[in-house]
Amino acid sequence: MKKEDYKDYVEKRAKKSPLLKNVTFAFVIGGLVCMLGQLFMDLYLYLQIDKQTASTLASISIIFIAILLTGLGVFDNIAKFAGAGVSVPISGFANSISSQAIDSKSEGYILGVGAKIFTIAGPVILYGILSGTIYGVIYYIAGLWG
Repeated sequence: MKKEDYKDYVEKRAKKSPLLKNVTFAFVIGGLVCMLGQLFMDLYLYLQIDKQTASTLASISIIFIAILLTGLGVFDNIAKFAGAGVSVPISGFANSISSQAIDSKSEGYILGVGAKIFTIAGPVILYGILSGTIYGVIYYIAGLWG
């Protein structure tokens, strides 16, 4: 089968994605996740915690909720409904690490969880650090001229 024939075959057989619905759900659910983070931030500020600590605690709260929902098996159901909206970086990252830990738990805590916990999130960490370093070097060099 030629490449063009296969491409036509796939396009005919593939289920069309409801783009407007998916984008709307991602926008609304992503906004709700961010709003929840802001509510935590406001709560911690109301409790007279300094702004930087309140920000950290709000992030930790979102991470905790994502991990809890992953452990209870609820996060995946929410993700099926919400799509990319629930994968707001902090909750999606917490889900990817905790789900990998749950999946590899049967292999033991050292060779299972310890060795495989960053299988999915590892490339994100690696390329995030690498791109941040490259940006920092460029920023530093640009600062020498200005």
